[in-house]
Amino acid sequence: MYTIKQPNQILFGYNSVQKFQFPKNCLLITSKGAKERNWLNYVNLENMEIFDQVENNPSIETAETIINKYRDHDISSIVGLGGGSCLDVAKFVGYKLKKPKILIPTTFGSGSEVTRISVLKVNGKKQSFHDDNLFANVAIIDSYFLSNTPENILKNSVIDACAQCTESFDSKNSNLYTKFLCKTAFEKLERGIFNNDNESIVLG
Repeated sequence: MYTIKQPNQILFGYNSVQKFQFPKNCLLITSKGAKERNWLNYVNLENMEIFDQVENNPSIETAETIINKYRDHDISSIVGLGGGSCLDVAKFVGYKLKKPKILIPTTFGSGSEVTRISVLKVNGKKQSFHDDNLFANVAIIDSYFLSNTPENILKNSVIDACAQCTESFDSKNSNLYTKFLCKTAFEKLERGIFNNDNESIVLG
């Protein structure tokens, strides 16, 4: 028997972030670069609080700092905006604070927005936390965020995504459904990278 687990809701397509009705009083978790890239204006959350100090390869101390700071605030939801590091922190914080999680990847390849895993450094070493409660309630995949992404980052992300697909396709736990998804991803990634098509890349 096989079981497929994924976020409750996955939205995708250009400008999908602006079409989504965000709840009020969210806590947005992101990195310092979000403001200079104009991502905050694009998301445009109402009455949001912002934590924008997530580092690359974040530590569990970063997550705990957020948890302790906002534990007693009137937060409706946790919004993670950024790469895998920001999303992993947002997932862990949402899980610990028992808040709905809305994840918005600004790159691709890690797949953090649709997994039950959060990777954080503990005592200087990466540790994976696995729990169904780490799944996003909503994942929003919007190719807008790839508009100004440097070509080298796009290509590295494609390689990362292909590695993820290869691992899944060859897994002893793979099945017809997962193999179909992997094949489709390979096709879209190839089309996107050779035709400079960001929509295909992000869907792959």
